[in-house]
Amino acid sequence: MTEKILKSADLKMRKTIEALVKELAGIRTGRASPALVEHIKVDYHGVVTPLIQIASISVPEPKTIAIHPWDRSIINNIDKAILKSELGLNPINDGTIIRITLPPLTEERRKDLVKIVHKRLEESRISIRNIRREVVDELKAAEKSKEISQDQSIRASEQLQKLTDSHIDSVNKVGKDKEAEIMEA
Repeated sequence: MTEKILKSADLKMRKTIEALVKELAGIRTGRASPALVEHIKVDYHGVVTPLIQIASISVPEPKTIAIHPWDRSIINNIDKAILKSELGLNPINDGTIIRITLPPLTEERRKDLVKIVHKRLEESRISIRNIRREVVDELKAAEKSKEISQDQSIRASEQLQKLTDSHIDSVNKVGKDKEAEIMEA
């Protein structure tokens, strides 16, 4: 019983870290990457849709992103969505394709991006701690209903804490790597 609960907690915590990694991939460094813009939400005929689902995104040059919408009628919506994003990008729209040239990052912008990274990291840590709290409650309930003994509950709680610490360390490492990537000139 406790193994099943802990495996479930581990899986949820891993998914939190995977989501963090995907989210951080969209935070700009000095290099162009499709991950930078693919999550941007665009109004597609009244439905808010991620850019990756309505256009192909490529990197023809190291500092340029090209966006080819599959439906040209929404090119202006894509343009507006990019401008509204917190990425600070200026799209160039020629009517059929949108090009984004990444300007060099200023020191101030790098620090702003690091703050955004720290905010996302803290959200992930909170999410992992919430998973831990839910599992602790689940263990207490199982102990109260006599499904597991007090000793099993204590051992499972200790294992859960080690699991939580391990995943928080992973979040911190992901954050440190991303911060180094952003601050790299």
